[in-house]
Amino acid sequence: MVARTRRAQRRTEALSRERITEAAVELLDASGESGLTFRALSERLATGPGAIYWHVANKGELLEAATDVVVAAALAEPAEAAGSPRDEIRAVALGLFTAIAEHPWLATQVSLQLSHGPTKSVPLRIFEGIGRHVGALGVPEDSWFTVASALMHYILGSAAQNASNARVAGSVVDRAEFLDAVSAAWEELDPDDYPFTRAVARQAREHDDRQQFLTGIDLILAGIRAR
Repeated sequence: MVARTRRAQRRTEALSRERITEAAVELLDASGESGLTFRALSERLATGPGAIYWHVANKGELLEAATDVVVAAALAEPAEAAGSPRDEIRAVALGLFTAIAEHPWLATQVSLQLSHGPTKSVPLRIFEGIGRHVGALGVPEDSWFTVASALMHYILGSAAQNASNARVAGSVVDRAEFLDAVSAAWEELDPDDYPFTRAVARQAREHDDRQQFLTGIDLILAGIRAR
């Protein structure tokens, strides 16, 4: 009786759309988009594919649901924090940066939603999460769209680039080794053709990714204040 009850509980949990999405995120984190199949999902949830299809029509819908739940979680904590508009924008930015770093598949999925139009739920969540603080910075209303868009594109572009730097040919690489190799290559460049790049080679080796990202946010915010 106990075993039957536990099986029933697992099956009930598997029939939840929330549980299906949670399992999809786990598979995406472990194996990337190629590892997210309805067969693998069925095995993880200990249920049949038919039960999953009852809640999710296809893989595309499942990817959208997984993207939405991860982005919503990334934006939830900054939304609850109290602070200045500048601090809140930095918190939103860092939340998204961290989410994309922790979920390497996320950058591609967000980019796909952006390419499909601005009415998708994830781009709207991100745009609203940033834009609601822009007016409080003192930005004139006729510039809200431009400023929020600039921040959004910087955040997503930089976070995606940082995530891709952690991977070479699909394999996770050691960050220190990667930066050592880049720095060494820069130091060997022709000093007449690349004087600046050679000059910052050591800084590239020693830089902190998050601090570099937040410095970019601060530069944009400083420009907003100056304007």
